[in-house]
Amino acid sequence: MASAEKEERGVNIEEEPKKAMDLDTILVKEIGQIGCFQFRILGLAVSMAIFAAWAAAEFNFTTARIPTRCLIPECETEESFEFRAPWVLNAVPPAGNSFDQCRRYRNISSIAAFSSDDSCPAEWFNPDSIKDCEVHLYENTDTVVHTFGLACDEWRRTLIGSIRTFGTLVALPITGYISDRWGRRTALSINAFTTAWMGIVRYWSNTYIGFLISEVMESTFSGGFSCAYIILMELMGPKYRVAAGASLNTSFSIGLVLLGFIAWGVPDWRNLTLTLYIPQLLTFSYFFLMAESVRWYMSKNRFEDAAKVLKTAAKINKKELSDKSLELLREHALEEERKKADERVRSVNEPWLVVLVFRHKRILVRCVVSPVWWITTTFIYYGMSINAVNMSGNRYLNYVAVSAVEIPGYWAAVVLMARIGRKPVLICAFWVCCICQIGYIFIPNDQYAASLALYLVAKFSIAMVMTSIYVYTSELYPTRYRHSLFAFSSMVGRIGSIIAPLTPAFGAAVWDDLPFAMFAGFAFVSGLLVLFTPETLGTTLPDTMEEASNLGLKKTEP
Repeated sequence: MASAEKEERGVNIEEEPKKAMDLDTILVKEIGQIGCFQFRILGLAVSMAIFAAWAAAEFNFTTARIPTRCLIPECETEESFEFRAPWVLNAVPPAGNSFDQCRRYRNISSIAAFSSDDSCPAEWFNPDSIKDCEVHLYENTDTVVHTFGLACDEWRRTLIGSIRTFGTLVALPITGYISDRWGRRTALSINAFTTAWMGIVRYWSNTYIGFLISEVMESTFSGGFSCAYIILMELMGPKYRVAAGASLNTSFSIGLVLLGFIAWGVPDWRNLTLTLYIPQLLTFSYFFLMAESVRWYMSKNRFEDAAKVLKTAAKINKKELSDKSLELLREHALEEERKKADERVRSVNEPWLVVLVFRHKRILVRCVVSPVWWITTTFIYYGMSINAVNMSGNRYLNYVAVSAVEIPGYWAAVVLMARIGRKPVLICAFWVCCICQIGYIFIPNDQYAASLALYLVAKFSIAMVMTSIYVYTSELYPTRYRHSLFAFSSMVGRIGSIIAPLTPAFGAAVWDDLPFAMFAGFAFVSGLLVLFTPETLGTTLPDTMEEASNLGLKKTEP
């Protein structure tokens, strides 16, 4: 970008030092920051984001709760029953606006004649004596709850989501290795296609363990989206990268919205699985349609391959790319490699990063509080999506609304962070989310519109946090250690996404509104912890530990 500005002032780029011709300069000056080539990559990345959303969230519907109740053998059989029979409250305890799903009244006599008519009189049952179901009846057979007999077993039902989320944690090093060894495009194609066929195979799962293994194996190879994101960011001009990143987040949310409508139209879990995963077999073609990462080619000294990608980009964008620019880019890449080699030699005698962090107390504080932000953000974000299908009303429309409200949340964060700062956005978003969770707990069950409104505001707020936390965390740490410290916070944050699927089981075991009380508590504490870190709006990204430690400190006059 600096080279482009100098040329605008009349400075010939060939008179610049060779190190000035980096990839961003070529994008700005010769290929174009955005054009038909970048739009093609963006289109492929958007479709990848939608597919990734389907794969990441389908368990919300395939493992969703099904209304159940006890079989009352005195009045019905498994082959012939009316789920919401008019007499059901004579034999089953009430629960809110419905009836208990896991218990029934004991009958008065140990031997009761089967009712030959449609009546099941209350006199047959003792409301003071309650027992667990011996046999369960299901309102429908749409999810694995019926297939694997999980009627009142919330822990095994919700464990599916947690185990699947754990698989995404394992996916990070696997995808990273494939990406670094054979390229971003190769990792994307392998992971995306493997996700597709493994998802399809799950259609034939006939046991709980088999289904669980299928979910884990598929999620372990679910890192294709990150590869598409990297390729897009490297080939998009600096001016449009923020917008491109926000567009991919928006596409992911659009995928969730589409998932809600698809699940509504195809409720049976086996048919839904095929509907979602068969189209993803098309990702095999991404190997031929997606360009490889230019930076990866250069890191492997494959400069001719990198040049081919850049020339193709220039041709599609109807631009001219000079051989001199490619030669300067090569020299720049070699110089960067030499610098990295020298840096590795110097770092041998330097203290470990952990030691450096403990030497800088302000950095240590950030390393303690930022993982809490990430745990809170992933816990609430995924927890609210999961619990949306258990709210009163239409589960599919609830899920669609909760997913759609993320989109304005992403863009609101982008706008507000640039105007009022990072800290005010994060603190307000965390605390608004907290207040909404508390309000949701106390709203009566029959106030559907009000409870949904609060739920949507809370999801909007946590979506703002999701966008802001990426930017803010990266700005708190020095350039040399930024990736390592950022990755530490992000990886610890996965704890939240692993625990989130278990929240319905927490509610069933302890208190129905416990998940929302937990969301409120985490959001309040995280908002409070933001007060212990400096504002970074308008500051230069720190390069050293000392510069990072001094962020937010007022400079004194000499």
